[in-house]
Amino acid sequence: MKLGFIGCGNMARAMIGGIIRGGVTRPEDIIASCRTKEGCERAAAAVPIRVTKDNREVAREADILFLSVKPQFLDGVLEEIRGELRPDQLLVSIAAGRSIDYILKRLGDPDARLVRLMPNTPALVGAGMTAGCGSPSVTAEDMALVTSICETFGAFEQVPESLFDAVTGVSGSSPAYVFMFIEAMADAAVQGGMPRAQAYKFAAQSVMGSARMVTELGRHPGELKDMVTSPGGTTIEAVRVLEKKGMRSAVFEAVRAAAARSEEMGKDKN
Repeated sequence: MKLGFIGCGNMARAMIGGIIRGGVTRPEDIIASCRTKEGCERAAAAVPIRVTKDNREVAREADILFLSVKPQFLDGVLEEIRGELRPDQLLVSIAAGRSIDYILKRLGDPDARLVRLMPNTPALVGAGMTAGCGSPSVTAEDMALVTSICETFGAFEQVPESLFDAVTGVSGSSPAYVFMFIEAMADAAVQGGMPRAQAYKFAAQSVMGSARMVTELGRHPGELKDMVTSPGGTTIEAVRVLEKKGMRSAVFEAVRAAAARSEEMGKDKN
């Protein structure tokens, strides 16, 4: 099975790394294209695959073709490769804000087998969260194959395309919120006298461990919060301040704002 990536930026390289580690296919059966010589050099240095500047070459060779360019470059790529695609190919897009219908119309092929993905940046460390949905022609076998690929760099959930804006808010954009939270906690620890590198380690490990408790114990986050908050103790005092400052509302509104912007971007183009 040959995999092709048109575009080989950070997200594509994270996906390729997971695919190689997971043994989905051999490195020599993966080909990627970059727009510039510098991009080709970065990709070749990061992952042991064949790299080219020729998008058509990638489209011709791939059994599964990943469209991993930035949304503003997608139209040009689709126009360029349209004549190279085969009916037996499976297409996978990670272009944000570009719907399945949008891509199929520009390909001029309503029957193309196309899976749309929304991964996030923790895929870089094998801990991503990816949502996926398929065009009407995508089979259960196609989706199972894409699922197995995505699970090499994190978790995967199949969701209806109507939820992709919500996915953007809760996972696509949310690593930025978490990084801000870690940074703020570390800053406070530094103010309390802790060296910065140590403060980041304490804050980041606490966030990672707390997330694992939610995913692995299967208990409600509120219940887990209550486990930490002893009567009259330090944690309940911190929770009181967070509630007073509107932490829940701020996070709620941030997630909704990201989702709303995602919806606007889709309407602008679709």
